[in-house]
Amino acid sequence: MKVYRIHITSWTTSFRYPNMISGFQPTLSVPPLSTINGLISAAKGDYFCISTEKLGFFFKYKTKTVDLETVYQMGRRNSQIKSNVIKREFLSDAELFLYTESEEIVGFFRNPQYQLLLGRSGDLAQVNEILEMEITEKKELEKVKGTIIPFRKHKVASPIQALPAYFSNEIPRRNIGTQPYFIVDCKSEVSITAKGFSDRIGNENIDIYWQEF
Repeated sequence: MKVYRIHITSWTTSFRYPNMISGFQPTLSVPPLSTINGLISAAKGDYFCISTEKLGFFFKYKTKTVDLETVYQMGRRNSQIKSNVIKREFLSDAELFLYTESEEIVGFFRNPQYQLLLGRSGDLAQVNEILEMEITEKKELEKVKGTIIPFRKHKVASPIQALPAYFSNEIPRRNIGTQPYFIVDCKSEVSITAKGFSDRIGNENIDIYWQEF
């Protein structure tokens, strides 16, 4: 089976926990599906949502640390605007390996229409490589890491977080398809019975899980 591997990198990235507005801002250790859909939409230059296309990803980073950030809190009047300093967690030297069988999606990343962001507005990303490869699908995945796994489909020893699959295309935006997922960090490893395939990244053999939309 032919698939494409899109290698995207960013110096920094941060994936905000849903509904966490004030106080310390932690980051997820992997992107939610809504971020993946946002990346594809930016590359296309228009709203896009994965539906029937096969898509998998592996995300890794080098370090996790905390920075100080100035935020501005607004009231009902301009006189009520005040600044505050919060601690925000972020990941450094991030790499996303995005897998798809869709030539249409790959075409978007060959010539992105908008700037790619791997997280927040300051987390600028770039496409390093697009590789065509042949894979053999399998149903027993033993080295799954750096991704998310639906809680309702599988049971693994990882943190659980409710995450959206999409955001709507109107203002105010609504999150769509929210459900609980296992967060599988790139520094851990789990085994599941599910459709996927293997790839070698650097010196590691990784099993890639086909995400369900």
